[in-house]
Amino acid sequence: MLEKVLPHAMLKAKPNLESRIRTLKRDLAIIYDMLSGKDNSGFGWDKHRQMVVAEYVVWNSHKVVSQFRHHNFPYYDQLTSIYTKDQATGKDPQTTVDIVEEIDADDAT
Repeated sequence: MLEKVLPHAMLKAKPNLESRIRTLKRDLAIIYDMLSGKDNSGFGWDKHRQMVVAEYVVWNSHKVVSQFRHHNFPYYDQLTSIYTKDQATGKDPQTTVDIVEEIDADDAT
């Protein structure tokens, strides 16, 4: 279907979709840790705009997450229900980043 719609783009569906999924997983891990991580207080979620909100001072103190300051993430609710529902809360819990890396390693094999 991709070849029919964009015949001269030379895009392959599988690698492009896999790349997009990896990007979404990485962004989800960052946003999820911002909203529910223990060291990242001050962030909130605006459901109507589908974006992370925080005071100016909070954004400046977390340079890694500043890329999400003015960008919405419309798939947050769906992706959290898919990728974070099995997160451990007891002894030796994994962060979302650990889970995403494990999923990527499984995808590679």
